[in-house]
Amino acid sequence: MTAVEDRSHPTTTGAASSVLYTYDLAPTKREGRRWGAYNVFTLWANDVHSLGNYAFAIGLFALGLNIWGILAAFVLASVLLFLLLTLSGFMGHKTGVPFPVMSRIAFGIRGAKIPAAVRGIVAIAWFGIQTYLASAVLSALLLAMFPGMAGLDGNSFLGQSTLDWITFLSLWALQLLIVSYGMQMIRRYMAFAAPTTLITMCALAVWMFVRADASISVSVDAPLTGGAMWLQILQAAALWVVIYGTFVLNFCDFTRSATSRSSIVRGNVIGIPVNMLFFAVIVVVLSGAQFTLDGHVITSPTDIVRTIPNMALLATASLALIALTIAVNLLANFVAPIYALIDLFPRRLNFRRAGVVSAVIGLAILPWNLYDSPIVVNYFLGGLGALLGPLFGVIMADYWLLRKSRVNVPDLYTEDPRGEYHYCGGFNPRAVAAFVPSAGIAVVVALVPFFHAVAGFSWFVGAVLAAVVYALIADRTAPIQDVDGESIAVAAE
Repeated sequence: MTAVEDRSHPTTTGAASSVLYTYDLAPTKREGRRWGAYNVFTLWANDVHSLGNYAFAIGLFALGLNIWGILAAFVLASVLLFLLLTLSGFMGHKTGVPFPVMSRIAFGIRGAKIPAAVRGIVAIAWFGIQTYLASAVLSALLLAMFPGMAGLDGNSFLGQSTLDWITFLSLWALQLLIVSYGMQMIRRYMAFAAPTTLITMCALAVWMFVRADASISVSVDAPLTGGAMWLQILQAAALWVVIYGTFVLNFCDFTRSATSRSSIVRGNVIGIPVNMLFFAVIVVVLSGAQFTLDGHVITSPTDIVRTIPNMALLATASLALIALTIAVNLLANFVAPIYALIDLFPRRLNFRRAGVVSAVIGLAILPWNLYDSPIVVNYFLGGLGALLGPLFGVIMADYWLLRKSRVNVPDLYTEDPRGEYHYCGGFNPRAVAAFVPSAGIAVVVALVPFFHAVAGFSWFVGAVLAAVVYALIADRTAPIQDVDGESIAVAAE
């Protein structure tokens, strides 16, 4: 018998559907939850210190923000993110369901495929790109350690040399192997990678500080001042939230396994405000020290790693950056499309098979071509990213403002027309009506050059607008119940 056949699935209105209920999409049982505060912390300890985040933050120094402005931007961003992610995390802890199922509350049992698909497409593209960036670090390390491998780096096939293909496929396969063992293996990998990441980045900052004779530049030669400086601080804080627009949507994929609300709060406190300030300090030390040394602003920590004179230390630092990038990829870009694909093809895919499909798509899109194309990154991925704000606005307004966190979990898995989330043929027209115009406005703000000055606030524009519109037009006469999912829950791990 299959996992579904082994268990009964009573709901308040009808039997659970095999299209909506699978072993991987089922709510987690209380006794099956193992994510404590440390596990939540390691999630942020890995993700905050990604190479892409360092490139973004160091770019603020290049744009003219002094180190105090950078710190102010991250203080503001960390407060906003702590609030948003804690609210999102509470949703996962209470219901025990992953993001595609959580979306059914507001969008309906079939309409939920819209936010799941958008989140999944963005994640798969970035999975490929992040794997490519990690493979570039590995290729550079191998060439430094074994100069004779240069012969493998002189040709090109589909935009990659033989060496590049070897390193990319190796890291691609490693991530696929980790994911094949499920969420518990991801949790264990994060627990290993987090201290490695923090120690490595701290050591790198100390090394740079010593190289610069314990002196760092406070700013570039022509720093921003007055209103321009504060606008840049606000934009930087907003863009940092936008970077985590994916995570605030599907944080429930992880907190559905949290042991308690307090574990989410404690993990978020250390992982977001405290950890982000630690991150900001490393950024100002690295960028300020390098500017003191030669008057140039680095673009990424890899620029500094490559200057390490000792081969053993160079290898250690490079491998730590690779381990970090893999951790970020697993968290931000692998789990989300896996659940989205399971939701789209429940009878054909489970967690492992969906992981294989996601990885294959991430390879097939030749991500190095995406990364090297500003048009693709800015317009395709930027446009999709702008859609995440309105999705968040609708889902949060429905859950916290309209329902007051009361959810009928069993009805999330039934196709019975009497089900609370069946709406009109499985779609909630009011949620779609709030999402579509808000998403259109958010995309315009994000991509049209005329709005360049406020483009960084597109996520907030879309989220607030969608939340307000949905709150105004939502059906407040519909029954809103508070029924947990323990009767149909299975341990999803």
